[in-house]
Amino acid sequence: MEQVADTTLVPGVRTGRSDRVPASPDATRSLPEPARRKHRTPWKAWLLFLLFAGPNVALLVLFTYKPLLQSLQYSTLQWNIGSPVAMPVGLQNYVDWFTDPTTPGIVGVTLVFTLATVGGGMVIGLVLALVLNRKLRGTGAARTIVVAPYVLSGVAVGLLWLFVFDPNFGVTAALLRLVGLASPDWYNDPQWALVMVIIVYLWKNVGYVALIYLAALQSVPRDLVEAASIDGASSVRSFRSIVLPLLGPTTFFLAITTLLTSLQSFDIIQAMTKGGPLGGTTTMMYQIYQEGFQSGRAGYSSAVATILFVVLLLVTFAQLKYVDRKVHY
Repeated sequence: MEQVADTTLVPGVRTGRSDRVPASPDATRSLPEPARRKHRTPWKAWLLFLLFAGPNVALLVLFTYKPLLQSLQYSTLQWNIGSPVAMPVGLQNYVDWFTDPTTPGIVGVTLVFTLATVGGGMVIGLVLALVLNRKLRGTGAARTIVVAPYVLSGVAVGLLWLFVFDPNFGVTAALLRLVGLASPDWYNDPQWALVMVIIVYLWKNVGYVALIYLAALQSVPRDLVEAASIDGASSVRSFRSIVLPLLGPTTFFLAITTLLTSLQSFDIIQAMTKGGPLGGTTTMMYQIYQEGFQSGRAGYSSAVATILFVVLLLVTFAQLKYVDRKVHY
């Protein structure tokens, strides 16, 4: 006598001959829960989120967003630091900055300094990373030497390099005399002063770029490079066609971080030139310090800070929107 199969049905399951198929215990257990239960978040999960994210959010609000909003407010005031009275002036501080005859020079110095430090730092850092990635004797010590300046104080580095660039008794003057050349007037010539600051900035921060590039190079699959070598590709062709595209995300990351750091550079300029001579090393970041803490024009200084913030925001947005499309992940 034939046994009758279990005819418990699973809704929505169809077969070729009938809409009804026997259900198994596993199928019934795998049915979805009601929507109200699926979208309910336990209060313990919210509590854990607040426990870990709450302090970070509070610190960001207190030390980043609140000062930013206050700077926007101060930029609409004519206010000197220490004065109990502030007079609203609207956008007059912004008008004064854009019409100031010294503004084009300050913007030009900022552009030259930023392009030289960002572009030069990434090129030199990549070359150092390629050298340090080789298995040679003393590579570990060389890596430490390259990265060490990055962790030093910018003020200390600037003061030490003042002796190196001394036109009469410095190391650069002695080396130039060996080849029959006179030392430039690093301290009094605006152009040479800017070159001096750029060299010191690169010396201090290029180790960071080299370290990040070195980590990226060590993650490149060796199989791809070896396969290209077997196919007859030269080392230059392999680097250009394989390694460099794989370094795209790292290059994109370094382009953003080094650009933001360069535009906000202050310590080396303060230690070496104090924005001089004749404003030859005064960047927008250093102008904020000069106007706010030397001239006491807090409202005008806040306006310059707001303009610099907008520039940083637009440049970062452009990098994320357009440059990121050409990055191979």
